[in-house]
Amino acid sequence: METVLETSELTKTYGSFRALDGLTMRVPRGSVYGLVGKNGAGKTTLMRVVCGLQTPTSGGYAIYGVDSRDRKIGGSRRRMGAVVETPAIYLDMSAQNNLKQQYRILGLPDFSGLSELLELVGLGDTGKKKARDFSLGMKQRLGIAVALCGSPDFLVLDEPINGLDPQGIIEIRELILKLNRERRITVLISSHILDELSRLATHYGFIDRGRMVREMSAEELEAAARKCMRVTVSDTAALAPVLDGFGAEYRILSESQADVYAKLNVTRLTVALAERGCEVRSIEERDESLESFFVNLLGGGGHA
Repeated sequence: METVLETSELTKTYGSFRALDGLTMRVPRGSVYGLVGKNGAGKTTLMRVVCGLQTPTSGGYAIYGVDSRDRKIGGSRRRMGAVVETPAIYLDMSAQNNLKQQYRILGLPDFSGLSELLELVGLGDTGKKKARDFSLGMKQRLGIAVALCGSPDFLVLDEPINGLDPQGIIEIRELILKLNRERRITVLISSHILDELSRLATHYGFIDRGRMVREMSAEELEAAARKCMRVTVSDTAALAPVLDGFGAEYRILSESQADVYAKLNVTRLTVALAERGCEVRSIEERDESLESFFVNLLGGGGHA
């Protein structure tokens, strides 16, 4: 499969701190590649390095098969658009003038396609309204529009739905899906809202402490994500030893709920718990979510 981005033992250090530690990954052409990792895992550093905003300490990467140390890398980077950390927009300009300024920076010969681009991101009717008066979702969409100037076919988005309200999240999601499916733009995206990421991604990269832990397609994730039984009881302190006795794998979620990764004999479980004065309130079958898979793969704690 052809790759848009490939890194090899990519390392970035700041003093004694390794933000990237020998990270190797492959982003297939035409994919929406979801980058998953805890806060500080190295997601933003990776994006900054790939976009040429920082240089790696060691290792390397290639964009469309061109090595980052090759003088031709500039040509490959012109096929990229990016929104890293915050949208690169001028707050005292209108949406249209923001795009005109980006056209000038890129040396584009005229402003043809500008109106179409504004319509694409849902900002066609903003007129002379300045970007400082936009909602957060509108600013994010304007940032994506700026990144799309020059018609790139690889888009890098760092937390594009961070802080958005539900409607704003839907708008960004639909825009990304449209860019990927209709314009065949490959997207590398990070998000701390893992449920939302699962609605977009065709491939995933799970990183921890600057290293790639696992890469997989959405189909592989679906196959790997285990089904479980969500058991609600009056007291999981009584449930745990019963499940231990059954030899069942489980995870305690709260004082009243646990996920059990095994088929349960409900009658046997109910009787065993009754002997301990514990009541079974409900049992339901569930598929493991991206968030659960992430927690099990990388461990608990805050994530992004």
